Amino acid sequence: MRNPLRTEAEAFSFVLVVAVLFLAVAVAAVLGGAGVALAVFGALALGVAAGIYLRSEPKTREPAIWERRKPDERKRILVIANETVAGTELRYEVVRRAAGDAEVLVVTPALNSRLRHWTSDEDRAREEAQGRLHASLEALRDAGVDARGQVGDDDPLQAIEDALRGFPADEIVLSTHPPGRSNWLERGLVENARERFACPIAHVVVDLDAAPETG
Repeated sequence: MRNPLRTEAEAFSFVLVVAVLFLAVAVAAVLGGAGVALAVFGALALGVAAGIYLRSEPKTREPAIWERRKPDERKRILVIANETVAGTELRYEVVRRAAGDAEVLVVTPALNSRLRHWTSDEDRAREEAQGRLHASLEALRDAGVDARGQVGDDDPLQAIEDALRGFPADEIVLSTHPPGRSNWLERGLVENARERFACPIAHVVVDLDAAPETG
């Protein structure tokens, strides 16, 4: 179950509301007796519960704005991968999901070091991302997948949002290194993406050390 109190500020507000609720019940009991106090408690409790419910579910999702495909349109699959983009596990998964008639867009965020970022040296990062992307697209096309690609923002969440504005995907495939070796997993990318984007998101783990031949 999703925790409706997502921040310390919300927890403080909840405690404040509870305190006000009991104060109102106490005043009602003094002025009108137990029956009035019970009625006031029920009405206020219902209002608080309704407020928490309305805040907790659909409003926690902030999907990018795009239109779902029409029944006669091809399935669209968005793939987000960086160093693992040419991994065999990812390729097999994309080929499986694209079976039939599907269009695939592969986005490779430009991985940049902090030093290069502060020195505004991003050309090398984009060149390296482009090279990995090219190898991935060649492998997918050899497997019969209609795939194209682009280098995206170094923030994978931003890269997803940018891609969705021009490519209304039916599903997203995120590829990462295994736990313990993935910066994206440490930053909670998969969970954050599922919170933010309202379409199915699959997570594929690619272990490049276990499968060195990823072409």
